[in-house]
Amino acid sequence: MKGPCVAACLALVVAVADAWVATSAFNGQAVGTHTCKASNAVSMKIFDWKRRDDDSANTAVKELSPATLVPSPGSRHRKARKGRGISAGQGASCGFGMRGQRSRSGPGVRAGFEGGQQPLYRRLPKFVGRPMGPGHTKKEFHLITLEALNSAAEGSTVSFETLHEQGTLTKTSLKWHKVVGNGELNVKNLTVQAHAFTGSAKEAIEGAGGKCQLLSPTTNEIVDMTV
Repeated sequence: MKGPCVAACLALVVAVADAWVATSAFNGQAVGTHTCKASNAVSMKIFDWKRRDDDSANTAVKELSPATLVPSPGSRHRKARKGRGISAGQGASCGFGMRGQRSRSGPGVRAGFEGGQQPLYRRLPKFVGRPMGPGHTKKEFHLITLEALNSAAEGSTVSFETLHEQGTLTKTSLKWHKVVGNGELNVKNLTVQAHAFTGSAKEAIEGAGGKCQLLSPTTNEIVDMTV
């Protein structure tokens, strides 16, 4: 029994040696040399069955590079061409249903429409002096107090621009200015220019010997010098 076992082992060793000799040439190197040139390219196996079965793709190992990057099958679709017939998949109603409001062309319903029920802007209570609802805009003023006018020289003309140049007021995004009666006015004979005045501010300015000049909201020119 020893003879056949030894012969079988020798045959197996010879077969393994032949296989190693046949496959030991790596990257064009000789069989006798053991130095192999390593590749810097990152490689990966293709596990996607669609590309693995494709003969045009590198089925065994694929090197990753900008030239070989492709999207996975099924991740990108063609643009749907709606309304091109029943067989196209999106023919006739194009996925919007047969009839109804959302199946029609156009911008749809207006803003604030709630399908016929009482809309929100009609359910809320209304307050006198506060414009609300569609079509109304609120006129916002930048407020100038009487204390800010105290930095001006006596008998001078004061406006938002002059106070801003003096550094009394900072810049604002609002284009209209209103003088309000907060504080006390200590400077006399001032000519104050603004788009609006409160009753207390007008009384304080005129009581100190000054006068108020109303400016136009569009041209910023003096429209009334006896406000």
